[in-house]
Amino acid sequence: MEIFSAFADVSVWQLLLVAGVALFASIVGGVSGYGTGALMPLVLVPMVGPAPIVPIIAISAMFSNSSRMAAFLKYVSWRRVAIVLVMAVPTCVLGAWGYTKLTSAGAALVVGGMLILSVPLRRLLKHHNVQFGDVGLAIGAVGYGVVVGGTAGSGVILLSLLMATGLEGAAVIATDAAISIIIGIVKISVFGMNGVLTPQVISFALLIGIVALPGAFLAKAFVERMPVHVHTAILDAVVLLGGAVLIYNGFK
Repeated sequence: MEIFSAFADVSVWQLLLVAGVALFASIVGGVSGYGTGALMPLVLVPMVGPAPIVPIIAISAMFSNSSRMAAFLKYVSWRRVAIVLVMAVPTCVLGAWGYTKLTSAGAALVVGGMLILSVPLRRLLKHHNVQFGDVGLAIGAVGYGVVVGGTAGSGVILLSLLMATGLEGAAVIATDAAISIIIGIVKISVFGMNGVLTPQVISFALLIGIVALPGAFLAKAFVERMPVHVHTAILDAVVLLGGAVLIYNGFK
């Protein structure tokens, strides 16, 4: 009953909007490697506020990342998965714990700032054609762990790190998904121990996660046909706008 009461103040149209964006974000994520963490805050914040966003997306991402990894399983680079997890898990715990101590305004500023910074970061790394080996990946994973533990939409950092090691196309998407599943388990555990996983958080996360399940398989069908740069350009614009709105609300 607590699960259903979590939607008491949310209209049917709002739930349909969340479901529609979740499906679209999962398809975009299946093609470009990220999307859910960037798009979902735009529709969730007006309904639930900024504080529950990261826990909601952490749980729902378990569904989308699992389906994404299943769709692209043969492309996973398990060596890179191991490197990132060894270095990122401890700092992810730290980042997730820090997020539980933020106020609603602080959460809005952190999430919004991360969304805005993710766009120039990705473009800068791509412009300079930054490439490095296992040591560079390990060092970058330490910082990634802190950021991903306490923010939503930070998956672009991991994608940039993986691409900088030479991974391309489906291998990036698959390896990112495998890493993100373990990182998600770590974050959810920390949030659970700190009392952040409320019925409202779980309800929205399940709605988003279940709706998004088919997204990766739909994306796989279009991965070689759909112009990824078009999706990326649109998503960048939405990310910048959404981040600005969140920061504005944080200062209000």
